[in-house]
Order: sequence, then C-alpha cells, then structure tokens
Amino acid sequence: MNSVQNIFFGIREYLSPVLKNSKFKETGCITPEEFEAAGDFLVYKCPTWSWEGGEPSKRRDYLLPDKQFLITRNVPCLRRVKQMEYTDEDAETHIEADGGDSWVMSHSSRGAGGPIEEIAGSMDEDEDEEAEAEAEAQAAIKAMERMKLQDQLQAAAEEDEDDEDIPDMDDIPDMDDYDDMEEEADPATLAPAAPTAVDPGDKILSVRTYDVFITYDKYYQTPRMWLFGYDEHRRPLVSSQIFEDVSQDYAKKTVTIESHPHLNMSLASIHPCRHGAVMKKIIEKVANDEGKEEPVRVDQYLIIFLKFMSSVVPTIDYDNTISA
Repeated sequence: MNSVQNIFFGIREYLSPVLKNSKFKETGCITPEEFEAAGDFLVYKCPTWSWEGGEPSKRRDYLLPDKQFLITRNVPCLRRVKQMEYTDEDAETHIEADGGDSWVMSHSSRGAGGPIEEIAGSMDEDEDEEAEAEAEAQAAIKAMERMKLQDQLQAAAEEDEDDEDIPDMDDIPDMDDYDDMEEEADPATLAPAAPTAVDPGDKILSVRTYDVFITYDKYYQTPRMWLFGYDEHRRPLVSSQIFEDVSQDYAKKTVTIESHPHLNMSLASIHPCRHGAVMKKIIEKVANDEGKEEPVRVDQYLIIFLKFMSSVVPTIDYDNTISA
C-alpha cells in the first residue's frame, strides 16, 4: 500500500507547477527561492542546521544541487508525550467560527486542540479545515508568545543591520611580550581519574535523539518536516516508538511514515496540507500585534515554522538550535 501511495505522491509532485510568484503574505506559501533564503537565514542564525544535497538521482532541478534540504542532528528528546502533565500554563482558548459557533481548544499553550472529530462538530468540510488551521495557528502563537519570538526576530533584524566590532590587530598582545610568564600545567594532560563504579540504584535519564529534516514540498508549496529517531543506545526507533513522541492528536493522522524525497529511506513526516493556512494566520496575527505592514520577513519563515511544528512534536527539543 505504501509503495502505491509513494508512486501517487511522486506523480502528483512531478505534475505540479513550480510556484514562481511570492504568495508569502496572501497564502502562507513560499517559492523555492524563498525556501532557500529562509534556509540560509536559519543556517546563519542556528549553526547546528546545515544544507545537504541528498542522493544525486533524487535532486529537484528547482532547488540548488547542494541545497536540497536542511538537517540538524542529535536533537534531544527527554520524555514521551504522555508524560507531559496538565499545568496552569495549559490554557484553554475559545476560537470563534463563522456563523456564531465557537469551540474550546484545550492545552492551547502547548499544542493544537482536540481530535478533528471533536472540533468539527456539525461544520462542513471547508469550515472544518478552516477551524483546524485556526486552532493550529492559535497554538503556535501561544508558543511564540511564551518564547518571546517577536523579541528574537527584532533582535535578529537589528543584528543584521549592525556591523560587528572587530578588534585592532595592534591591540592584541604578542606572546613575546610575556617572556617572564611561567607556564602552568595543562589540566587536559593530567592522568585521567580512575572511573568510579556506577550504582545500579541510580536513576539515569535515557535520552532519545532525533535527526530533523526540512524539505520543500512542491505540491503544497511549503516546508515539510521529517524525523529519524534513535534510542539511548543509538539504535533506530521503530514507528511505534516515534509516535510516542508525537502529540496524539497528530500521530498516525497528520504524522505518517513515508519515503524521504531526497534519500533512500522512509521517515516519519508531518503532512504539510495545512502548513500554508496556519502560517498565513500566524503572519496576520503578528502583523496585527505589531501594527506594521511587514513585521516578519520571508527569510524568517523557517524560524516561525519550527515554533509552529513544536505543537506536533512538543518533546523533541530542537528549539535549543534556534537563537534568532
């Protein structure tokens, strides 16, 4: 079944036209050129991320050969989603829908709302998708507010405008000026201490790690996140273990196992069907709060995208890679 599905997705992507004109503000979608610019900004601000070219036979001609996708490795995951307890910070947000209806999104400060069936109610399919996009946008906005993303983006913009202070070479002292200086023993050269016995009763935290990928989805015209996990012994996680680190509202629904577009392997992927709609609402929210026409630049797209994705994989701590 998976092979048939992958063939269908491949044909669909092949037949889809490449987005040429920017629709960043109108639809939340981006062009391949904007994806590259956003990726360059992410790599610049967060050196743990890097570009890769992938398999030569799987390269897309609308992307540069050495910039096919982004990756960050060994991202820690300290606990499972079911271990996250309800706290006072897990506020409930009331979302107003068209026609006067409203619904409550629980845990809005942590992730998106409840299952699709509970949220939809008697709404038709179009209204349901709009409500889900609104719920995910509200969840991402809550996370952005807690992490002060606005301040980070503003600081990043100011840093780009300022030149770094470079010390004058003449002001740097020369080692020859310190002839009388005595050389101290280097602690690194000392004999290593004998290892101490490990108490079997000690509670050692077993940490999973993930390699996180970001590709460009030509059909949906948005970034797409992929995950490959390892246990504490660096053994690859099976799909059931990966779903333990995914919000249960998304596991096996929005998050599925599919073939990576640039590598010969199958990974867990967060489906991008609503990424554009959610990003559009986040951009609008930021614009209204800031009172500016363009408070968010398109090259900052992936910074916000990663904050949004944290509602799907709340325990995978890739946010420590973001310093913008």
